[in-house]
Amino acid sequence: MTSPSPLERLAGPGNVLAKEPPDAKEFAGLVRSGSARLKDAENEANSLDSRFDLAYSAAHALCLAALRHQGFRPSKRYVVFQLLPDTLGLGPEVWRVLSKCHDMRNRTEYEGVLDVRRLGHDVSQEGGSPPGRWPRTF
Repeated sequence: MTSPSPLERLAGPGNVLAKEPPDAKEFAGLVRSGSARLKDAENEANSLDSRFDLAYSAAHALCLAALRHQGFRPSKRYVVFQLLPDTLGLGPEVWRVLSKCHDMRNRTEYEGVLDVRRLGHDVSQEGGSPPGRWPRTF
């Protein structure tokens, strides 16, 4: 008997994942949305705040696409970043940065606080890569 995968162990009632068959149209839409937002985030004519929001949304859409491709749907938004080792084989140097971005996104949404420059400083202090050097997996 094969032991369940890490994703399967997190699936079920009351857990952070639900099993749901992959949907090719949904996957394509998430990749399209993420790619478009990532391109817009690179536009230096946009404000830094807008670029952060676009980059975060792009990362979330692409990570969600990877999870959906595996046949799972998250019950919590942040889970898609923490599961990157299991969905895309990416290490903690990527998901920790994205988790920090998620926390910053929440502070912006719920408290009106956004300090993108501080995030860049925090990431560089922890040895993270600058966004331009993150792996492109899609």
